[in-house]
Amino acid sequence: MSLYRSFLFAPGNHARRTEKALSLGADAVILDLEDACPAAEKIATRAVVVEALQRPRKARGYVRVNPLSTEYGYGDIVATVRAGVDGLVIPKIERADELRTAVWLVEQIEREQGLEPGALDLLPIIETGLGLANVRAIAEAGTRVHRLAFGAGDFTLDLDIAWSPDEAEFAPYRAAMVLASRAAGLEPPIDTVWVNLPDTDGFARSAARARALGFQGKLCIHPDQVAVVHAAFSPSADQITWATKVVAAFEEAERTGSAAIRVDGQFIDYPFVYKARRILVAAQASDVAH
Repeated sequence: MSLYRSFLFAPGNHARRTEKALSLGADAVILDLEDACPAAEKIATRAVVVEALQRPRKARGYVRVNPLSTEYGYGDIVATVRAGVDGLVIPKIERADELRTAVWLVEQIEREQGLEPGALDLLPIIETGLGLANVRAIAEAGTRVHRLAFGAGDFTLDLDIAWSPDEAEFAPYRAAMVLASRAAGLEPPIDTVWVNLPDTDGFARSAARARALGFQGKLCIHPDQVAVVHAAFSPSADQITWATKVVAAFEEAERTGSAAIRVDGQFIDYPFVYKARRILVAAQASDVAH
């Protein structure tokens, strides 16, 4: 089981911050050619981020390219589909055909570069009203994409939504992302960044909300956020204790011909057992990741 709890952004044109980000233990680091990279440096930074991902590192290494709709998007993909790059983050995907075009382009370059088909993971970000309106079609586009991400920064700009501390305004949009992903057979999606850096408690609550809604991880913009995300999206000690007890009790019950039992007063049948087993697998993966 691969864990994708934390995706930590670092500006691709800033060598020191890039090097630090790749050493911090995030599940993945995204070297940014889009918002965090000045327009005057975007083209020159393409080679810089590819070279950075050739060096030893602790995390998976991704590159966020510019949207295909911009003058930089095509060139970004052509320049960064290379051995050593684990994946591309593709922002502002709004239609299924747009995603298919991006995937097709990546596949042609993989072939030209002598890479295995599907060598690079692709993470589309849904961050506009049109993208969210089409999220079911995007999720069902039949591409090699494993998961989607929600980007609230551009989303709030596009819809002129106020980003409140409790993020209540995001609940229907987050739920739509999770539902579309599940219906299409994708992995759970990745949640948006949290931009109010001084409000660390607010960030922890945001991560907990996303986990409760069915997301598998969160985008991060500061190294201090990684540990908070890992805590939110990894099983807690209480969850592991419960799951261990449930699995053991149910296995014993099955040996005696029963498929419905009570554990600490809670009714347990197969759905609860499957959930308990999932918790134990995630707990084991979390231990391996650390």
